[in-house]
Amino acid sequence: MFSTQGIMIGLLAAYAGALWLFLSSTPKVHTVLVSDLAQAQIFYERVLGLAAADVPLNYYYNTEQGLAGLGYDGALGIAPPSRLGRDRLQDGLWYRLKRKTQLHVVAGANPGDRQRLRQVSFDRDGLQQILSRIQAQGLPFKLKRQLPLLFLVKDWEGQVIEFEELEV
Repeated sequence: MFSTQGIMIGLLAAYAGALWLFLSSTPKVHTVLVSDLAQAQIFYERVLGLAAADVPLNYYYNTEQGLAGLGYDGALGIAPPSRLGRDRLQDGLWYRLKRKTQLHVVAGANPGDRQRLRQVSFDRDGLQQILSRIQAQGLPFKLKRQLPLLFLVKDWEGQVIEFEELEV
């Protein structure tokens, strides 16, 4: 147990456990591209009533991108963290949908052809309250199924958002 090999196996097991804890605690993230972030914020916060969320830790550590996407430059030179800037990692809006599920709304979409609409789908506790808010706001929606609840609504850019109550 206290041999070099035993210590290495113990360290590897501890590292694997820590990595598993970190990765299992990161939320599932759904990303929506919009052309107007300010209008999207009004829609998701006021109309749908979603609560703002913190940026997940894996976005701080940038596990989603390679080194090239972070602005590292030079043959072996690495840009210091002060040059990367915190704002770059926090672009967009973050909303908590449920315990381990977040919505990330980012700018940069081209409204494009209205005949080819993008669709995003996610589940959330309290869908009945969201549907009630949508009805109170007078937004057009399509109820596809009552139990379990499934409905579609378009945001102000015409993107279809699907809300579905999942049976567990």
